[in-house]
Amino acid sequence: MKVKNIKEPKKFFEVLSKCKGTIELVTSEGDRLNLKSKLSQYIALTQMFKDAQIDEIEIVVSEPEDMGLLLDYLVRG
Repeated sequence: MKVKNIKEPKKFFEVLSKCKGTIELVTSEGDRLNLKSKLSQYIALTQMFKDAQIDEIEIVVSEPEDMGLLLDYLVRG
């Protein structure tokens, strides 16, 4: 799933921490980082944020209910 325009990264990572399965960030090189890991979150923050906003990322969600949780966040904020 491609995710665009995350305006509140802290809130986004709070939602990720509530997910039960694995949530992975797919880098432009094809590497996958576990976004539930605090170290990976730090790497994502330092590498991708510009003006406290993520323009676009690709994530892979392992559990269907986690997809619903993320979609709810993305639609409702």
